[in-house]
Amino acid sequence: MADASKTNPQGVDRLGYVGLGLMGTPMTRRLLKAGYQVTVWNRSEGKVAPLVEAGAKRAATPRDVMADSDIVFMCVTDAAAVEEVLFGPEGLSAVRGPGKLVVDFSSIHPDAARNLAMRLKDASGTGWIDAPVSGGTKGAEEGTLAIMAGGEAADIERVRPYILAMARRFTHMGPIGAGQTTKLCNQVIVGCAMAVLAEATRLAVNAGIDASRLPEALAGGFADSIPLQLFVPRMVQGIHSPPLGHIATMLKDLDTVADVAQTTSTAVPMASLAGQLFRLAKAARGAEADALEIYKLSAAEH
Repeated sequence: MADASKTNPQGVDRLGYVGLGLMGTPMTRRLLKAGYQVTVWNRSEGKVAPLVEAGAKRAATPRDVMADSDIVFMCVTDAAAVEEVLFGPEGLSAVRGPGKLVVDFSSIHPDAARNLAMRLKDASGTGWIDAPVSGGTKGAEEGTLAIMAGGEAADIERVRPYILAMARRFTHMGPIGAGQTTKLCNQVIVGCAMAVLAEATRLAVNAGIDASRLPEALAGGFADSIPLQLFVPRMVQGIHSPPLGHIATMLKDLDTVADVAQTTSTAVPMASLAGQLFRLAKAARGAEADALEIYKLSAAEH
């Protein structure tokens, strides 16, 4: 990997961001507010214009982002979308990239991350960090995300100052793929928490107590948590816009958990049940519905 100061004489890397969705847009805004040069691209043009107004540079293709950047951040929906950005027409891999890095914030299968990283390195010489995020849109807006990373230690340290403009915590978990595996552990906890909190909230409502006071009543006890404080009020009040995350995204991650669990002979009964509940939620509420609409699957109020 080339030293950042050799890639950019001022010692500050030129940054790019591909994928300006629920997470990418607020994360890019934080980079801009921190004073960094950011070149952006998104499949739908409508999400690009507000960031250009905020100071970002518009690129016509992912290839153009790579040409104008030393480090390219990416947050797209799934492995197929990552593949398209990397290797599709005018993809990132079309630019020779020794000394450049791609940091993928997407949540994909660890095996896919390793495969894509190897292919990108072979195609262009570009390095890779898999760095899935946790904290939702609120965390992206406030810069309080937790980001778990897989990659080379020197690459991790190179991107750390830029990551910490977008996140509160950035943890190197091991080689490429380790970040994705850590995110799966996160999703076991979050997916099950959503299902359990929906159950507890519905029990409160059906039993005739004020479910909106559960976060206050349980604060400081063993049941207290960030999900309790954040999710329950949204469930009770029916606040689902903007979504904290899509049902399809949680289901994708829990299905990946099941796959990795099978290949590693790991029993995951709770995550498997949560996955089935989100599959029902997808059928009932739609793939793009807020994941917290899992609450609406529970029994009707009395």
